[in-house]
Amino acid sequence: MRILFKLGAMLSLLSTALPVPAQTLRIAAAADLQYAMSDLAVQFEKKSGVHVVATYGASGNFRSQIQNGAPFDLFFSADVEFPKQLISGGFAEADTLTLYAHGHLALWAAAEEKLELPRKGFEALKDPVVKRIAIANPELAPYGRAAVAALQNAGVYDAVRPKLIYGENISQAAQFAQSRNAQIGILALSLTFADGMKKGETWEIPANLYPPVEQAAVVVSTSANKKAARAFLEFVKSREGRQILTSYGLSAGASGHKP
Repeated sequence: MRILFKLGAMLSLLSTALPVPAQTLRIAAAADLQYAMSDLAVQFEKKSGVHVVATYGASGNFRSQIQNGAPFDLFFSADVEFPKQLISGGFAEADTLTLYAHGHLALWAAAEEKLELPRKGFEALKDPVVKRIAIANPELAPYGRAAVAALQNAGVYDAVRPKLIYGENISQAAQFAQSRNAQIGILALSLTFADGMKKGETWEIPANLYPPVEQAAVVVSTSANKKAARAFLEFVKSREGRQILTSYGLSAGASGHKP
């Protein structure tokens, strides 16, 4: 009996001495947030101790994955419609729907292409040396839909349509342009803030040429970490969170604004 008592006491002491695993918050994030979300996650973890793991991709794909039970706690979409669809289906918490940012489009090309994007704008797309133009798949990615609308409203869509190549998401479209598999990318402005893209040429597309890219977030109904998920949303809406978004070329949503 004494041996069993000592063994139990040792196990009790050992269990209290072992570190408690940090809570992990899993976020499905639109590909344009690849750099902004990384900073948000780091700052939130410092304040809360909650570890944030973000997965990036096309918002349409994430909508389908969450409907099929993917274990995410939060969904940061590149538009507002996909989160609303999740709410309508009972897959997300209606009272958490938050407009966290407005996105912006830009043309981007590697400096080696020497296309003079800031001077030529859309005219550069017609240059004979431009054989391929990368955009996100408009079927899955809000930035792809916005790119098509901008081209149409600028009156150049029919002329450049044969040159378009499609990335599964806006991040893959950026990779096509950065690797020069495409001479120009029509990208989320936020991605051009990456260190590897700052030396390229960027021309911000006038916002009146495409519908507003309203980016919304929502807590997933099946989340086991709803308290932490709501806390992360509040951090994103805070002054510090909005400053981080703004530093990556996103127009931060008003604090507490609901779509």
